[in-house]
Amino acid sequence: MGIIRSCFSFIVGTVTGVYIAQNYDVPNIKKLATSGLFMAKLIEEKYRKPKNKNDDD
Repeated sequence: MGIIRSCFSFIVGTVTGVYIAQNYDVPNIKKLATSGLFMAKLIEEKYRKPKNKNDDD
């Protein structure tokens, strides 16, 4: 009885996640995160301050 009570929310979350993944068009989170990081890198490189040659002390 104790193991079912302690793992109930995990089991319900897993079953719900499987149901949603099978029945709905869920975006690929890894691909979405990779493209977001790539866009952030491009923006950071575009607006970065230029390095000064006199700062090499």
